[in-house]
Amino acid sequence: MKITTITQEEHKKAFRSVKKPEVIQKQKLNVRYHVEDLDVSDRPRKFLEAFAIILKHSNYKMVLDHFIRMTARCSRCSVACQVYQATGDPRDIPCYRSGLLLDVYRRHFTLGGMLKGRVTGGGYLTDEKIQEMADSFWNCTACRRCVLECPLGLDHGLITHLGRYILSEIGIAPRALVVSTRAQLEGPFKNTSAIPVPALKDTLEFLEDDMFEEKFVKIKFPLDVDGSDYVFFAAVSDYLTEAESLMGIAAVFTATGDKWTIGTDYFDGINYGLFYSDRVLERVVKKVDDETKRLHGKKILIGECGHASRTARQFVPAYCGGTQALPVVNIIEYTHRVWKEGRLKLNPGVVTERVSYHDPCNYARNRWIVNQPREVLKSFCKNYFEMAPSGENNICCGGGGGTVSIDEIRPYRTTVGGRMKAEQIRRSGCEVLVAPCANCKKQLRELVEDQGIDCKVVGFHDLIYNAIEFDDSLKVARDEAGKEAK
Repeated sequence: MKITTITQEEHKKAFRSVKKPEVIQKQKLNVRYHVEDLDVSDRPRKFLEAFAIILKHSNYKMVLDHFIRMTARCSRCSVACQVYQATGDPRDIPCYRSGLLLDVYRRHFTLGGMLKGRVTGGGYLTDEKIQEMADSFWNCTACRRCVLECPLGLDHGLITHLGRYILSEIGIAPRALVVSTRAQLEGPFKNTSAIPVPALKDTLEFLEDDMFEEKFVKIKFPLDVDGSDYVFFAAVSDYLTEAESLMGIAAVFTATGDKWTIGTDYFDGINYGLFYSDRVLERVVKKVDDETKRLHGKKILIGECGHASRTARQFVPAYCGGTQALPVVNIIEYTHRVWKEGRLKLNPGVVTERVSYHDPCNYARNRWIVNQPREVLKSFCKNYFEMAPSGENNICCGGGGGTVSIDEIRPYRTTVGGRMKAEQIRRSGCEVLVAPCANCKKQLRELVEDQGIDCKVVGFHDLIYNAIEFDDSLKVARDEAGKEAK
């Protein structure tokens, strides 16, 4: 899918920095995202020290040794990169971005590079190179679509992640992510949105009342139920902004009768570590595992959130027991299974709008969750259709890799990062776009607003809630419901 590159005026808008000149001077870092004030002296040495420690205590060295032997600059990945397609800037080609870090590794951490450097007296890491990496790595949405095009199989998304990890160790990371992570790991409320447990309970009780008035069914959000089949972790922002998705999930469990619960010691599925720090990633994954074991749950259930699902699925086994780790299930997998079993009934006459489905990168890139939601949607959406490309070759929403949480770069996200997605939505003419991911929904709503597209963005379980049909045994008579409401 081809798009026109941005105009000079759009470029100026997208790359405009909101930071004050005195802040840039103080931090010695001219990037568009805010960072916390930290020591700025001798950054090259600190970068190399952090790089060396990470290599010592991880498996990245093996990967990088492989990558530098096969590095290609063919730029074939450029055809898949929606950032490059929007800007036309060679510096946005994925293999160029990866080369920024691979060149540092080759020069400072291989024998040949060190010998060549001593002979020529060049190639040293400088503040200017760190500045370029700090800017470039956060232009990337980490969608990993470029991996599908690389003839040598280089994982440019992994290299971008490693570069961000090293930078974060010397204090260069978006403040929005750092502050939220600190609240999650060290704050009194133990979640990225700083929601206290009493507020959580009030919200869920309010939603229960709403659902009872709408469906005449007692739909509950169980809390701290010991021995449940599933312990549920949503992106905590859902409790503030995605009521319909949560109600749809609760309605599905009410219809099936399976046991699930939300833990009050820890209930946040968000894991920003995937975006910028393996140390953070590990700590958050272990909190999810600890809460599930505290409640003696049998499985970890992740809500409509792509990165939360991917981190739990891939790293609970890595950090929490290997083959003995708790199973991880995404809510879409659960809903698809009970629908296939005939335990979930949906009314095919409720949704009449033109509906399409957006594949979150963290579900689809590795072909994990692709067909399941489509099978369910086609069963009750009369006017469902596919956008192209889709599935594993999907177009990213434009806010992937944690960039959607950085509000100060919204103009970049909706002008550059999401330009190709906006064009796809506009051409499709869809009225309802289903996006089963908290980050995707936020980005896509901002995208259609900024691009002037008439399209409603909803979650997968939003439509499930509208179409769900309950067994008569679960329904309360209307006169009895009125008495209970009073």
